[in-house]
Amino acid sequence: MSKLFAISFSFLILIQSIGFSINDIAQIDDFIEHAQFHSEQYGDNVFVFISKHYGELKAEHNKEHQEEKEDHEQLPFQHQSHVSCISVFVANTTKDELKTPEFSEYKSHHFFYQEPSSSLHLEGLLQPPRHS
Repeated sequence: MSKLFAISFSFLILIQSIGFSINDIAQIDDFIEHAQFHSEQYGDNVFVFISKHYGELKAEHNKEHQEEKEDHEQLPFQHQSHVSCISVFVANTTKDELKTPEFSEYKSHHFFYQEPSSSLHLEGLLQPPRHS
């Protein structure tokens, strides 16, 4: 069961990373129908059809065939999305020479010990019990 979940989850991540959405998958039948229309009407093969709707010939095709505008809007993969990741790497161009540490002969100590001034310390650590 966990393998099935892992495979389906991996497939979902793959589909989303490519840019497919559920709406695109639901509009595949419109894609096939419009491709058949182009094949019958203009004699286009699949590659020319894809070029006319998603590639180099898209602007020219949209200009010449305004009557198909509604059909073109129903085709899948028409959404525009742009994901960018900008990575910046700045190399430190200044060369810092290694400096040897300087040791001084004079050392001042800032440690002061103070004896405890508690009365319990003066009486000793262990005391026998006293009668009241």
